[in-house]
Amino acid sequence: MPLAIQISAFGGPDNLQQVDLPVGEPGPGEIRIRHLACGLNYIDIYHRTGLYQGELPLTLGMEAAGVVEAVGEGVSHLRVGDRAAYTSQPPGAYSEARVMPARCVVRLPDQIDDETAAAMMLKGLTVQYLLRKTQPQGGLMPGDFILFHAAAGGVGLIACQWARAMGLRLIGTAGSDEKCRLALEHGADFAINYSSDDFVARVREITGGRGVKAVYDAIGKDTWERSLDCLQPFGLMVSYGNTSGPVPPVSLGVLGAKGSLYVTRPSVYTHLATRESTQAMADDLFRMVADGQVRIRIDQRYALKDAAAAHRDLEGRRTTGSSILLP
Repeated sequence: MPLAIQISAFGGPDNLQQVDLPVGEPGPGEIRIRHLACGLNYIDIYHRTGLYQGELPLTLGMEAAGVVEAVGEGVSHLRVGDRAAYTSQPPGAYSEARVMPARCVVRLPDQIDDETAAAMMLKGLTVQYLLRKTQPQGGLMPGDFILFHAAAGGVGLIACQWARAMGLRLIGTAGSDEKCRLALEHGADFAINYSSDDFVARVREITGGRGVKAVYDAIGKDTWERSLDCLQPFGLMVSYGNTSGPVPPVSLGVLGAKGSLYVTRPSVYTHLATRESTQAMADDLFRMVADGQVRIRIDQRYALKDAAAAHRDLEGRRTTGSSILLP
């Protein structure tokens, strides 16, 4: 039977267990896919710890690439033998094979290999909806400043390149000088080491005191208050993750006092709710990668059975770029 990585209780990396998981035939609207590479993301840690609760036992993992082995009734956009990739609810990508909803899965173009696809679906589609769809009042125009936290991570490095392609001036933050250099090499206009510099003061200095039009923040609790101080009036605060913990309750009066600010807490899976929207977003991502405007950097590769080590590295901020698990 195919190998899968599951948890039977919420907790630390040691709770990740190798199990043999039966994989049956796809039902209506489903496919069976055999994975060739699986993505690693911080949301996997949220599921493991129980910050995002799921029904136990739970197979982790939100993105992967592989080959379609079987197609259920009513599925017309995929065929047996197709190379395919996805980011999808429910979790289950930490496995050699699975049955899953077909609407989340898209065929891969020949120009994109399996490892690249597994490393980019969740991260790349996140950047797509952030920069294309989650914009401040009046939109984003070439020359506009934005602030992007964790700019040297998997999402961040894609965002640096995508923002450059849009003509945006991205100010990135990262936790070391080495990571700042990485962000700059990938298209950030400025990079701030938040462990040694006051990023609010630096943003104000860079923007001539005006602030940025939007902040994109996956860190959460530790950066929330100071990120608001980086925004210009009517700016948009986009909180899309919680690597440092959930954002505490927000006083709406603060938003008015700091410049009539806007706040949103989006999710990629709202944007991927239909097959049509999933395909359109994936097509945009595939174009950006195939054209060379965005390249996917894979800095860590682990065997699927070593998922616990991968989680320790990710939580310990010892990773850069994207990481993948290989069945």
